[in-house]
Amino acid sequence: MESNSAPGFGRRSFLSGIFAAAAASGVALGEDTKPAPAPKIHANALVYQFKIGEFDAWSISDGHMLFRGIDLMWPPEAHPEMTDWLAGHGERMDGIPLYVNILVVRIGKEIVLFDAGFGERDSANIGWLQDGLRQAGITPEQVTAGFLSHSHADHLAGFVMGGKPAFPNAAFYYLPEEYDFWHAAEPDFSKTKRNRAELPGMIKEVRNQFEILKGVSQPVKAGSQFFNGAVTIEAAPGHTAGHAIFRIKSGNESLLHFVDLSHHHGFMFHNPNWFIAFDHDPMLGIETRKRVFAQAAAERTRCYGFHVPWPGIGHVLPVGEGYLWHPERWSWGS
Repeated sequence: MESNSAPGFGRRSFLSGIFAAAAASGVALGEDTKPAPAPKIHANALVYQFKIGEFDAWSISDGHMLFRGIDLMWPPEAHPEMTDWLAGHGERMDGIPLYVNILVVRIGKEIVLFDAGFGERDSANIGWLQDGLRQAGITPEQVTAGFLSHSHADHLAGFVMGGKPAFPNAAFYYLPEEYDFWHAAEPDFSKTKRNRAELPGMIKEVRNQFEILKGVSQPVKAGSQFFNGAVTIEAAPGHTAGHAIFRIKSGNESLLHFVDLSHHHGFMFHNPNWFIAFDHDPMLGIETRKRVFAQAAAERTRCYGFHVPWPGIGHVLPVGEGYLWHPERWSWGS
């Protein structure tokens, strides 16, 4: 396993010294000697390269957010216990950190993206995927497949850029239940705890992005396999109607991407009955989470999570009546 890093600091310092010296001496710099624009500075790690059997894989951070307090967590009567969990595990007490991890896998000649992050956003804290792909040496044109887990903005929006598909040569796969939900005459949000004022804008944005991607879209049934069985898409409903998870398999090694079955590295593992307000159908989401986590723990499956701390790789371990997210240790080199 290895990590990609930015060009060396020494070279940048050397070049900066040349330009500073020229400016101090009054020497004008011609058009061909002007320094390039400064790269976007990310207040977080960005790209982590690892292996899934014979496949090269990358975990790319699309950024991070912080939800102040724990009001988004349900049920409210469990907030004291949640607060105790945070204090007992040395966690920050002022809010819920939300990590945004994008899984990228090279399967033979295919370069496969699992969700695409926030895309173009007016924030320095999110929308990093394109920079991360460049750091990994991957151009948008090289991406051949994009799998959508569900249609919330941090998963879908990055598939669109400038009113066009962000990855022009990629097929776009999703479960039909997801498309059908958002395109219903009245999408059913009757069970969600999220802010209802956000819903009309969300629905409009999702429909517009699906329309842009229509020419490359391929709805597929749960259980479908791709690239000679290397990728399997599975239904994991509750967070949304067509929420999908993914299994990537190479030889005897595999990785389960459980996507949004947990939005926190502690809460939903410690007590799978706890949920976040963003779930469309919380009770169905709890049922799905229990099923998937029980299987992952029993089979000691290597896992990847969209919202657990970057780079998002680890195992779900059984502890009492719940579970523990045990992150895999970072490793560089062979």
